[in-house]
Amino acid sequence: MKAAAVNPTPDVCELAPGYIRAIAPYQPGKPISELARELDLDPDNIIKLASNENPLGVSPLAMKAMQAALADVARYPDGHGFELKQALAQRYGVEMPQIVLGNGSNDVLELAARAFLTPVLEAIYSQHAFAVYPLAVQAVGAAGVEVPARDFAHDLDAMLEAVTPRTRLVFLANPNNPTGTLIRGPELLAFLRALPPNVMVVLDEAYNEYLPEDLKADSIAWLAQFPNLIITRTFSKAYGLAGLRVGYAFAHAGVADLMNRVRQPFNVNSIALAAAAAGLADREFVRRGFELNQSGMGRITHGLAQLGIGYIPSFGNFVSFRVGNAGEVFHRLLKRGVIVRPIASYGMPDYLRVSIGLESENQRFLEALAQSLSA
Repeated sequence: MKAAAVNPTPDVCELAPGYIRAIAPYQPGKPISELARELDLDPDNIIKLASNENPLGVSPLAMKAMQAALADVARYPDGHGFELKQALAQRYGVEMPQIVLGNGSNDVLELAARAFLTPVLEAIYSQHAFAVYPLAVQAVGAAGVEVPARDFAHDLDAMLEAVTPRTRLVFLANPNNPTGTLIRGPELLAFLRALPPNVMVVLDEAYNEYLPEDLKADSIAWLAQFPNLIITRTFSKAYGLAGLRVGYAFAHAGVADLMNRVRQPFNVNSIALAAAAAGLADREFVRRGFELNQSGMGRITHGLAQLGIGYIPSFGNFVSFRVGNAGEVFHRLLKRGVIVRPIASYGMPDYLRVSIGLESENQRFLEALAQSLSA
């Protein structure tokens, strides 16, 4: 009797769409604990300047609010985020239905992609722009169009030329991560006016609080004129709440409603909601962070220049600098207990990015860099 043919066990991963299987996961900055394990270093002697975090830590007002919120963690959070939305609306002069809350601004970026993109549409973003843009686009099966940068900055004219009938979304980072470049307000406004009204614009202002007042675009006022504009911001940077993951978007009320329809219920936890609402009121904390960043940026860029190292002038809380053997220098810095960020995945293999830290951290970075270059 002939034995029945045995079918090979199928690879269940092949059941996922090809565009999902092709995603290269986002690579975060190396945690202090990981480096300590890898190189047997004392974690208390490691400084992390890799993830654009706030060196001042957490606002005292936010810390107090977090401690108070702990008593209610057995309850689900407010799924509508009323108190935080109310605080944002009062602070920025928008209506509460115009606000979308997210588990970090990354979440909000993905909500925009999920609400407006399909596999037959495309989104535009710049070369050397934030890595989450192509990931969010690819995750919904849409086509990503990367427009070559001009001097490491967004080439708005080229981005306009890249628009086709399939274009539904454009991502603009301002300031941009990891290059730190800035699009001035008049240029942004001209771009919005030139863009077809059926193309949504996601204006990512994660580092807006690090800009001097005279360089901040009046982007929120533009919402009344451009219903295709979505502005995203975060509490991870200037407010020191990176570990809690709180982001938000301002948009036309109808656009915000669509994004909220694809948002997961309770996507922002109760402790994060309380901390963000309290932190928003701590303007003194944000002011101190801004001033520390301004002085630290000057110290690091001056130190880089003294070492003969070129860098990209930055408007964020970080700076990218060029060293010919970036990968090797990165590992030499790690051995000295200094974590920076390699950015080869951004098409910048000869560059490293360093976050602005405390005065002592900035000095230690520069000393470790000088040693690593001569090693």
